[in-house]
Amino acid sequence: MACFDSDKGSLETDRAEGASAGEMSNCALAMQEKERNSLLSPGESPRTFPSSMASSLQAAAAAAAPLQGYDVEFEKTLESKYECPICLMAMRDAIQTPCGHRFCKYCIEKSIRDTGQRCPVDNEMLLKDQLFSDNFAKREILSLTVRCTNKGCTDKMELRHLDSHLAQCAFATTRCAQCQQSVRKNVFEEHATLQCLRRLVSCPNCVASFVYEDTQLHQLQCPFANVKCEYCGMELIRDHMESHCRTDCPKAPISCTFNTFGCQETMQRHNLAQHMQEFTQMHMRYLAEFVRGLSLGDTNPRSLRALGGPCAGHEEQGASGAAACGSTPCHPSEEVQRLREMDGRLVIQGHQLRELIILKETQSDQLAELRRRVSLLEETVKELETQQCQGIFIWPLKGFSGHMRNQEAGLPVIEHSPGFYTGRPGYKLCLRLHLQSPTAPRCSSFISLFVHTMQGAFDGQLSWPFQGTIRLAILDQGPEGQHHMEVMETKPNLKAFQRPTIPRNPKGYGYVTFLHLQQLHQRTFIKDDTLLVRCEVMPHFDTALRREGAAAQPRGPEAF
Repeated sequence: MACFDSDKGSLETDRAEGASAGEMSNCALAMQEKERNSLLSPGESPRTFPSSMASSLQAAAAAAAPLQGYDVEFEKTLESKYECPICLMAMRDAIQTPCGHRFCKYCIEKSIRDTGQRCPVDNEMLLKDQLFSDNFAKREILSLTVRCTNKGCTDKMELRHLDSHLAQCAFATTRCAQCQQSVRKNVFEEHATLQCLRRLVSCPNCVASFVYEDTQLHQLQCPFANVKCEYCGMELIRDHMESHCRTDCPKAPISCTFNTFGCQETMQRHNLAQHMQEFTQMHMRYLAEFVRGLSLGDTNPRSLRALGGPCAGHEEQGASGAAACGSTPCHPSEEVQRLREMDGRLVIQGHQLRELIILKETQSDQLAELRRRVSLLEETVKELETQQCQGIFIWPLKGFSGHMRNQEAGLPVIEHSPGFYTGRPGYKLCLRLHLQSPTAPRCSSFISLFVHTMQGAFDGQLSWPFQGTIRLAILDQGPEGQHHMEVMETKPNLKAFQRPTIPRNPKGYGYVTFLHLQQLHQRTFIKDDTLLVRCEVMPHFDTALRREGAAAQPRGPEAF
């Protein structure tokens, strides 16, 4: 939007132009009248649309467009003759008055309606019927070069083409209805499905729906989420954990079976059998004391522990039983019979307990075998997935802030990616990333990136040494997408590209100084504490499948 140096100077200029306009010839007035009666707007071409379609489009555009002047940035300073004296912007639908001044159609009509039938510049009498369209000024204004109003876009075009450009501009933004953030239209679908914190997601365990930012809260409550037992570390779903701790967990703390009779010991469940064997005699004493209390008619018999320990007189019960039991006569034969029955039950329970322990151990072995098989299946699935990447592999390096802290402390940071294939059949490769320490002699605080060949499923079907083009990149995760990329050609004479004789070739090929760590903060290379490394491999024998990529000039990589 252009600004005035002086209102007075501007009004004087407009007044001079008005005088010249007031002296227009009849021919010029006739031409203006003809253009005003035309069905097409000044910015449209009669060869583009039929007159009826042009009229309807013009009406729709007028209803949607702002009513005042054009609030846009012109390539050159806007001349004062194109500025509306009322809104101080480039005139929209320029209108000329009999006194020779130009205004936006909306501005002058609103001025006449609100402040009276006077020209705002020279206060001359002015009626709405006296206004006429200045199509010549319209065409000149629509032909001025403007810059795109979207932040980040550097395109320029004539003002008449601005609306069509904005409709397809890659930098145009729209507001997300979920999180109320402004998002570029060209990445809006990705934002709505992958990045919006308020997007709806489903729990993979219980299939419940919730917004993404509540994921952690749901994981703490999900009844089907996998949780670890606090005692034995076994993973179970949350709904089964209570039952597991109550009846199955071998390390859960439990009370002795004879706690009712006086034994107050607690132990882990898998130690119960040993406790029962080691303290059988003590348990019998507790039981005997309990039975004695029953035989004496005590409605609440006390345990041996409650009496302060084993009764010394109980071991010499044969001679002094009557004194120990008080004046009430005892029935030794009945007590002995009860003790024998309880002892028999205890022996049976001991056998049952041993059988349960053996069964538990067997089930643990079976569970371990099932876990081993599941692990093998998962590795097989991962291997099959790596064969489908067709030479394009994106490695998400998570927890990158932790690696940076180790690098700043001078600790070695070396990470290897999972293996991936260049096709099916194809070569198997992996990436190696170093964060060089601040004291490294020639590559201080650089990211080093190398490619290694690996033993793969198709090595016998391929030609060796490996030959091809490798494009390495650290991805900019921001909207600009300005990735840092290097391209290198393989060198067949190096050991790094010979057929590997061990799972991973110890020799790698790549860049010791791929990217300085300070450059990570210049763009959005790190997002959600994750660095994305991309590798695209194009073997020479697979030239028909080469993909187009961003142009990059190769520089000399190093074997390392």
